[in-house]
Amino acid sequence: MNYKEDTARKTAELLLQIQAVKLNKKEPFTWASGWKSPIYCDNRKTLSYPKIRTYIRQEFSKIINEVYGDVDVIAGVATGAIANGALVAEELGKPFVYVRPDKKKHGMGNQVEGAISAGQTVVVVEDLISTGGSSLKAVEALREAGCEVKGMVAIFTYGFKVAEENFKNARVRLETLTSYNMLIEEALDSKSIKKEDVSSLQEWRLDPAEWGK
Repeated sequence: MNYKEDTARKTAELLLQIQAVKLNKKEPFTWASGWKSPIYCDNRKTLSYPKIRTYIRQEFSKIINEVYGDVDVIAGVATGAIANGALVAEELGKPFVYVRPDKKKHGMGNQVEGAISAGQTVVVVEDLISTGGSSLKAVEALREAGCEVKGMVAIFTYGFKVAEENFKNARVRLETLTSYNMLIEEALDSKSIKKEDVSSLQEWRLDPAEWGK
């Protein structure tokens, strides 16, 4: 097992262990978008477990050092990745900023909060990737501020084809600790789901908007 696979398996195991990720085909969850889903992911729950948040912080830091090299600033996407982003910045001894979904309607009207300058290199920290829309809005805001975004790290990705296309079109490299496929594999190994559930879980990812209708 290579290093990346080991990290993906361990991260999936931890998310399932603390029920940061829940799988329920019989009683699907409803996302804000209205999609019916057999999976619900709340990675903010990892912050309540010191050993797990330390593991995530250290794995993020390893990826940033190995894949992106030295950077000037770490940016977290509001609100889910602010805490993890700050933890990673602390681990690496780097300045930290966070990016709002939109510019503030009052005060200075900032979208990027914190001290940042044109020409600085940035790695963006995110908690999870679905379509990539909100994550890439943060990248756009940083680029508008004159920064060079070297890439993004996230805890988890659903692996939607639309997300892959969105990141490719935006010319943003994405590295994640774990994935939907690994989550299903680990859930099967830990008997969190049954073998007969796998095909339905895979079908959902192919067409989440229509699944369950």
